Amino acid sequence: MTDPSQSVVDLYHRRAAQFDADRTRTLFERPWLEAFTALLPAGGEVLDMACGSGEPISAYLIDNGAKITGVDAAPAMIDLCRRRFPDHRWMVGDMRDWHSDDAFDGVVVWHGLIHLTADDQRQTIPRLAGCLRPGAPLLFTAAPESGETVGVWRGEPLYHGGLDPSETDALLTASGLRILQRRLSDPDCGGASVWLARQSEDDRRFPSPLEGEGVMRSMTDEG
Repeated sequence: MTDPSQSVVDLYHRRAAQFDADRTRTLFERPWLEAFTALLPAGGEVLDMACGSGEPISAYLIDNGAKITGVDAAPAMIDLCRRRFPDHRWMVGDMRDWHSDDAFDGVVVWHGLIHLTADDQRQTIPRLAGCLRPGAPLLFTAAPESGETVGVWRGEPLYHGGLDPSETDALLTASGLRILQRRLSDPDCGGASVWLARQSEDDRRFPSPLEGEGVMRSMTDEG
């Protein structure tokens, strides 16, 4: 029997058109994206890992002046991105073993880590942190608790894995990041558990709205 954790990429590749049709563009993620983009320099280079079809996350970032490098393990997803946004860089790659000599002004992983096993997340989070330039932000979703579940999407099994949030926090801290905000099962973001962290450096370079009257001041750490 096929391990559900190993069939995620094939599922998204085979059914890229259906995923794209199902993916809402209402941008309920906007408050988190606004907080992330506020930490980017003008024309910043952003890595969108597990970018999917490029909409709405990459599209929002592009509309706000970012230069995107999008990576997804499903070739059909990357084909969609290349057709939609030909002026940006799109690559087929699996975050579990992806390496780059480039550094980025920001990294986004939206609903990508949740499809990895706990062990793969332990390896991947520090690797993503290593892609950040000094002071650069990392925005991602992860599970609100440890464990594994196998859901069903369009009649096929879809794997989800998670770490305890305290372990996710520890991985970020050990990688030199400061957690600016996290909210578990955010009701204003489709129930997603979201982290916004920032690689260490002199914070005077890109002031964070979360340290003042920013767009997410009202959020609590635990939701």
